[in-house]
Amino acid sequence: MNHSKTERARVFAGVQLCASLLEGGLTPSLGMVREALRVARVPVFVMVRPRGGDFLYSEVEFAAMREDVKILREMGVPGVVFGCLTAEGQIDTARMGALVEAARPMQVTCHRAFDMVPDPVAALEALIALGVERVLTSGLADSAVEGLETLRETVEAARGRIKIMACGGLTPETIAPVWQATQADELHFAALVDTPSGMRFRNPKIGMGGTDLEREYTNRVTDADLVRRTIAALGA
Repeated sequence: MNHSKTERARVFAGVQLCASLLEGGLTPSLGMVREALRVARVPVFVMVRPRGGDFLYSEVEFAAMREDVKILREMGVPGVVFGCLTAEGQIDTARMGALVEAARPMQVTCHRAFDMVPDPVAALEALIALGVERVLTSGLADSAVEGLETLRETVEAARGRIKIMACGGLTPETIAPVWQATQADELHFAALVDTPSGMRFRNPKIGMGGTDLEREYTNRVTDADLVRRTIAALGA
């Protein structure tokens, strides 16, 4: 979930649609995208990330990302979310530039690949030069609370030239203090809870995809009540 502010954070922005939340979010299926566009009452921004792990992609993976971006544009998706790095951890400006060009007129968000760079100010300038609309960041830390100072410095360095969307473990308890301390343009939270599977029969010998047996029968989902409480914590 994304939330943007005026002088008080109260304007709801949209939803970031991902598959595989356990891997930090991957590209969802086209069927899921179509269904989301059909039922959503807010803009849907779609993750373009072919696999978990790092953001140094092979030629085949990058080609797939570019095709996904083109297909999503043709579907009428309002925005896409992606990020590519070089082996040295810099923004891969060649690949990001090609994806930004393929995406237009969709909005482009650089995801938390940004949090894996050695120099956030240099990365920010590279994204601004490419025309990226926003960057999703926890301040190069595991959570926004831990990365608070870097988040604040990133907002200051952006100087309104690119939107800074703060993220990373934001809850009803932490979202308002993080926004007040950083004045980030937008806020991103997942409001995730683990719910038990509805399966009554369970094979005790197999976990699909290498998961443990407990994980096989647990679903991680966004909780509507937790979304409401998180937004309410901002005085929205």
